[in-house]
Amino acid sequence: MGVLVRPESMERITTRALAEAYIAEQIADIKNQVGDRKVLLALSGGVDSSVVAALLIKAIGQNLICVHVNHGLLRKGEPEQVIEVFRNQMNANLIYVDAADRFLDKLAGVADPETKRHIIGEEFIDVFAEEARKLDGVDFLAQGTIWPDILESEAGIKAHHNAGGLPEDIASRFELVEPVRILFKDEVREVGRALGLPDSMVDRQPFPGPGLGVRCPGAITRDRLEAVRESDAIVREEFAKNGLAGKVWQYFTVVPDFKSTGVKNGQRTFDWPCIIRAINTTDVMEVTVEHLPAELMDHLVQRIIAEVPGINRVLYDFTPKPPATVEYE
Repeated sequence: MGVLVRPESMERITTRALAEAYIAEQIADIKNQVGDRKVLLALSGGVDSSVVAALLIKAIGQNLICVHVNHGLLRKGEPEQVIEVFRNQMNANLIYVDAADRFLDKLAGVADPETKRHIIGEEFIDVFAEEARKLDGVDFLAQGTIWPDILESEAGIKAHHNAGGLPEDIASRFELVEPVRILFKDEVREVGRALGLPDSMVDRQPFPGPGLGVRCPGAITRDRLEAVRESDAIVREEFAKNGLAGKVWQYFTVVPDFKSTGVKNGQRTFDWPCIIRAINTTDVMEVTVEHLPAELMDHLVQRIIAEVPGINRVLYDFTPKPPATVEYE
C-alpha cells in the first residue's frame, strides 16, 4: 500500500462527479492490489465500513467476504438493514453472526464502564477471529480507516489499524486494503451516496463502538437494554418526521440503572427514567444542546411512556460539553 498520504492537490469530494471519479480510481487500485484473491471485512453497518463494502463489491464482487457481528447492542433495525442492503440488494457474500446471547451473558452483572468496554471489544475480536479461521484463501483484510484516523495515529492519539487487536495468527495472514483512507467523513458520505447506499446508512449518526452498552449505564440487563433500544427508535423516528434528522448532529436515549415511583393506568409503578440527549458540535471537543420545540417534547414523552415497557419518566439532558461528555459512560 505504501505510505498513507493525502495528496496536497487532491480536491475535496463535494460533488457526485468527484465522488464517481474517486470510485473509479479506487476500483482500479483495488483490482491491481487484490487481483482475483479474497478480501475479508468486518461490516458493522456504520458509514465507513458500509462504504468500503459497497466499493469492494463493485471492484471484486463475491471475492469480498463480509462478516456482520450482531452483539445485541445495536440500534433497532440495524442488523436487518445490513442484511437487506448488502445481501439482498447488493448480492454481497455476507456472513451474519448472531452473537447477542454470547455478549450479554459475558456482560451480566458487570457495572464498571471500562470493564464493559473491554469485554465488548475483546469478545468482538474473538467472534471475528473465529469466523476468519473458518475461511481459506483469504489474503486481505479491508478496513474503514479514514483520514482523521491517520492524523490521530500520527499524533499518537490512537492506533488506526483495527487489525492491531486481532490475534497474531490472524493478523499476520492479511495485507490491508483501505480504500477510503485519505477521505474525511463528509467525503466518505458523498462516496457512499454515489455508490447507491441508502441515506439512512450514509447519514447514520456517530455511534460508539460498544453500542447501546454505554447508554445502559451500570450492569446491563436485557429488559433495560430493550427499553433503550425502543426509546431510541422512537426518538429517531420523530426527529425524522420533524425534519431534524439532518440538522442535529446526534440524538439518543439513555436508561440509567435506578427507578422511581409513578402512576400508569391507575396503578403505582416503580420504573426507570428515560433521558433524551440531542446535541450539536463541529469538533466533539465542545458540544451544545439542541432545544426542541415544546410540542415535540410533549409528543416524545407521550410516546415513550405509552410504548416502552419499564419507563415512567422522560427527562431531557440540557448539559453542554464541557462539563458533560457526549455519552454517559
